[in-house]
Formats: sequence, structure tokens, C-alpha cells
Amino acid sequence: MINGTLNKAQIAVLNAVSSLNTDEEVNELKQVITDYFAKRADAALDKLFDEGKINAETLASWETAHYRTPYK
Repeated sequence: MINGTLNKAQIAVLNAVSSLNTDEEVNELKQVITDYFAKRADAALDKLFDEGKINAETLASWETAHYRTPYK
């Protein structure tokens, strides 16, 4: 929150969260959010694949890649 105000999406999430009463409900919402972002990531990968920007070899190389920031 940079400017101290909430946008419509943030307000909607807060309203949804305020109605949760149990840990089970919180976990269900977490799963819905996880599924949403996984679906978006899949769509983005599909688009890159369709545009020829990545291929099966690229995906295979990501399986063993280590992109962590080295900390000293």
C-alpha cells in the first residue's frame, strides 16, 4: 500500500477474508487463490510456448536450474 489507499481488488479480498470463521475456510480460500495463480502461470507458459519463445528443451532445463540469489 504505497499511497495509503486500497484498490478495488484489495477491498474485495478483505471483504471475503472478513467473512471467514474457521481455519478450514481460510485453507479453502488459500487453495482457491493458489489455483487462480497456477492457472494464470499455466496460461502464460502456454502463450510463450505458442509464440515459440520457449520449447520443451527450455522447460526441461528449468527442472534442474538454480536461480537463487547468492548471499554472502
